[in-house]
Amino acid sequence: MLTIKNIVKQYATHRALDDVSLQVEKGKIFGLLGPNGAGKTSLIRIITQITGPDSGEVLFNGERLNVEHISQIGYLPEERGLYKKMEIGEQVLYLAKLKGLSTTEATRRIRFWFEKLEMADWWKKKVEDLSKGMQQKVQFVATVLHQPELIILDEPFSGFDPVNADIIKNEILELNKAGATFIFSTHRMESVEELCDNIALIHRSKKILDGPVKEIREQYRNNTFWLEYEGDYNVENSNQLFEVLQAETVNGKTQLKIRIREEQTANQVLSALLPHVSINRLDEVIPTMNDIFIQKVTQQDQKP
Repeated sequence: MLTIKNIVKQYATHRALDDVSLQVEKGKIFGLLGPNGAGKTSLIRIITQITGPDSGEVLFNGERLNVEHISQIGYLPEERGLYKKMEIGEQVLYLAKLKGLSTTEATRRIRFWFEKLEMADWWKKKVEDLSKGMQQKVQFVATVLHQPELIILDEPFSGFDPVNADIIKNEILELNKAGATFIFSTHRMESVEELCDNIALIHRSKKILDGPVKEIREQYRNNTFWLEYEGDYNVENSNQLFEVLQAETVNGKTQLKIRIREEQTANQVLSALLPHVSINRLDEVIPTMNDIFIQKVTQQDQKP
C-alpha cells in the first residue's frame, strides 16, 4: 500500500530523516519504532502531507502521494487536538464532515461507534469534562469514522487504563481483519509483539532495522535458556557447556538463566546434567522486541 523511497527531511541544522526507505503491505499492521527524536513523527507528517520531504518520494497504492489520498488516511496524533469547550457529538460530526461524510451518514456512524465503545451518553459532554483516556476514545472514533484504508496511530494507548487499552486493541484487530492497514507507533513493545506483523526501527534519523516481527525475533536468538533442576550439582563443572547469567534456589529447586556456548547444544547440556540432577525444564528464551530495541539502539549509540 505504501512505499517510502529514500526520504530526506532537514530542519535548519537538524536532519530528521536521512535516506529512509520502507514498505507497508496492504492489510498488515506495521510498527514504526524508535526513541524520542528518532524521526518517526517527521515521517508520519510526510505521509499525512502535513509537510513534504526534501528529497525522495512516497507512493500510495502505486501512485505518487497527493492530496486526493488524504481522505483515505486516518491519523491519530500523539499530541491530541480536540476542542476543549466543544460538545463531543458536535465535534466528531464536524471532523467527519471534513472527511467528506454527509451529516446523515456521519451521525449514523457516530452513534454506532458511541454505542460500541460505551460512549452513548457522551454526546452533550464537553472535552474538558473528560479524562485523558475518555478523550482518547473520542479521538480514536474520529480517526476511524470515515473508514480509511490506512490508519496511522501515534501512541494510541496513551492515557488508557488496561481495560480500555484492551478494548481499543481489539477494535484495531477487528478493523485490520476487515481490511484496514495500520501504521502503529508506540514505545510499548509488548503491544508491538501482540499487534504488529512487520516493524521498522528508526534511530538518529536512519532506519537501522526492519522486517517481520517473527523473523526479527528468530534472527536475534542468542542460545539463552531457563534451566530448572532439583539436586546438588556444582554448575562450575559445566563451564565448557554454558555460561550462567542468573541463578537462584527456591524450595530446593535451582533456577538458572544460561547461555549455551557456541558449538554446544541443549541436548548436550541435558546429557551432562541428567546423571546428576532431576531436570524440571529447559526453555529457550527468545528475545523480546524490547530486548532487541535496546540492543540495536545501544549498538548504534556506541558507534563513533
